[in-house]
Formats: sequence, structure tokens, C-alpha cells
Amino acid sequence: MFRKMMTTTAATLFMAGAAFAGGHSKDIVDTAVGAGDFNTLVAAVKAAGLVDTLKGEGPFTVFAPTDAAFAALPEGTVEDLLKPENKEKLVAILTYHVVPGKVMSGDLTDDMSAATVQGSAVMIDLDKGVMVNDASVVTADIEAENGVIHVIDKVILPK
Repeated sequence: MFRKMMTTTAATLFMAGAAFAGGHSKDIVDTAVGAGDFNTLVAAVKAAGLVDTLKGEGPFTVFAPTDAAFAALPEGTVEDLLKPENKEKLVAILTYHVVPGKVMSGDLTDDMSAATVQGSAVMIDLDKGVMVNDASVVTADIEAENGVIHVIDKVILPK
């Protein structure tokens, strides 16, 4: 089902970035919903019971995988993670994409480590563009009223 979702193109990302440019009066969840390219992420956040948290005061920095990033996972992975019996694993994966505080792209330094809500750290590499572990940041600094979203092209997994 998720494999049939629309694939992400550079034009879509640029249009999404333009849509966010008008301000940031929405929280992180509503901003992601409004972008239209995070349907799988939003479904996962709902299944994990994290909607209220990400609508909370924050601030949060979210490295948000696109629908195409989720579609690139092995077939059946997303469907399996969305099952109630896998909620704990889903929560761990999603909270690995969240850093407490508002970290804008200008705050990043090469080879920095950032502690995630999940408890492990992600590594930031600036040598070949902005990388979070092995995912590229394709759109940065999408501000929301309770934090910031950086769009990434892969789902990052805790070790």
C-alpha cells in the first residue's frame, strides 16, 4: 500500500518549501500534514501515540523522512511497524528522528553529535551537504510554532 504512494521529486520539495515560507503558525504535526509529503510519517506518529507530544510546547527539531523515504524501506516494513504489537519499536524509531530544542541549519557544525529523544545520538556531517547519519537533508529550516522540521531522504534507524 505504502509503495504505491506518490514518489518525491525535487519539484515537490521546492513547492513544499515555498508553502512553508509564509510563516509558522502551525505546530510540527499540522505543518507536516499541510505539506502533503509526510503521509506515512503522520500515520506512524498517530500509530505510535506521539501526536500530542509533537503538538506540545516543545521546542523540537524533527528530521522528517518523506513518503518516498519510507517507501524505500524493504517491502512490508512500514506495515509491520504500524501493527499494535510493534508500537514500542515504532516509538523508538520515530523518537530517534527528534532532537529536543530548536536546532536551525545555521546551528550545525561538522561532525557534531545530537542527542535524540530516543536516547541515542545522531551524527551531523557537513562535508557533502548536510547529512544526518546516512540521510541527506533535502529541505532545511521549516519553522513551526513549536520547533523546526528538516526534511530528510531516508528513514534513520537507531543502532
